[in-house]
Amino acid sequence: MPPSFPFQASTVNPNLGKLQTYPFEKLRQLMAGVTRKPGLSEIRLFIGEPRHATPAFIKDALIAGLDGLSIYPATLGQAALRQAIAEWMQRRYGLDTIDPDTEIIPVNGSREALFSFTQAVIDQKRDMSRGYAPLVVSPNPFYQIYEGGAYLAGADIRFLNSLRENNFAFDYASLSAEEWRRVQLLIVCSPANPTGKVLNLDDWKRLFALSDQYGFVIASDECYSEIHFDEDQPPLGGLQAAQRLGRNFDRLVMLSSLSKRSNVPGMRSGFVAGDAALLKDYLLYRTYHGSAMSPAFQAASIAAWRDEAHVIANREQYRQKFAAVTPLLRDALGVSMPDASFYLWAKTPIPDTDFARRLAAEQNVQVLPGSFLARQAHGVNPGAGHVRIALVAPLAECLEAAGRIQRFVTNL
Repeated sequence: MPPSFPFQASTVNPNLGKLQTYPFEKLRQLMAGVTRKPGLSEIRLFIGEPRHATPAFIKDALIAGLDGLSIYPATLGQAALRQAIAEWMQRRYGLDTIDPDTEIIPVNGSREALFSFTQAVIDQKRDMSRGYAPLVVSPNPFYQIYEGGAYLAGADIRFLNSLRENNFAFDYASLSAEEWRRVQLLIVCSPANPTGKVLNLDDWKRLFALSDQYGFVIASDECYSEIHFDEDQPPLGGLQAAQRLGRNFDRLVMLSSLSKRSNVPGMRSGFVAGDAALLKDYLLYRTYHGSAMSPAFQAASIAAWRDEAHVIANREQYRQKFAAVTPLLRDALGVSMPDASFYLWAKTPIPDTDFARRLAAEQNVQVLPGSFLARQAHGVNPGAGHVRIALVAPLAECLEAAGRIQRFVTNL
């Protein structure tokens, strides 16, 4: 007779039940049964996947590094890679110093690191004596990994709405003092996905003051930092803001990636940098997590971080697309130039899901409903009535899409 167990074989982590369907799966379901207008090519502007060519020198470095496949990579990565990242950070952010041995960890893309860093930081037992779960604070709209990381770390999540009507400023007052006392991790995204908002020094000053008051960690997702429009005024980074305000990196990390900067999303290469004490514990977590970067990708990453010419050329392509497309959609959808990133955050004259579905059916252009990128919080879904348009396609394709969107809106 088979043994009797007090649980069913299908039992899994109950926190998985808190996760919502991922935005692109929601979009797939939304598009089910849509009949596309014949004779029009499909234009996909719904996913933030870079489509510019990967620079040849990065491919060459990858090939040259293939001998590294015969060894197990170290979790901390190669010293040469950490040094290349440190040198880039000092050039890019004007940092006086950043220690490549204690303040930088290479990771397999910022997405993987955002999730795993949350697992390493959250102390599930800290507030249990009072019957509270720890809190993670996220912007809203937001990148869905923030939510998944929070729930699967055993935390609850609270959202700071970012509304167009308030210049996408965080509504800090929407959280009570009791909630702020439960916060263990606050995640920001600057430049923001999907709004393109960049935090300024005053914004960082406010965040640091809250962190000092309540003791939580700040994780700054800066994966879009190298897609901007003024070569003389790149987006301010979190560690850069700390230095300007005379602070150290206590309770602060930043995450960055080569995916958008160097058009290598398939390489899954980025880093986490900041508070050495936090990163020491995070490194221990990663040692067990089993997520060391391939030596061949490390070799290619070293080459990418050391070169800036391809990044400038990459930005110029986006600059041309925004200059051409934004005026065409300004009247139709109320768009304006973002501070940075490669997204237009557009207002829709009809519900965003209806807009996306009908645009696909009538013009074969796919965009992402903004409500899929946000949650109902404090009485509002700040993504509702918007769509995210990713200008990742070639210029001619983006212009064609803009013309189709104009015609679609005119005929509504």
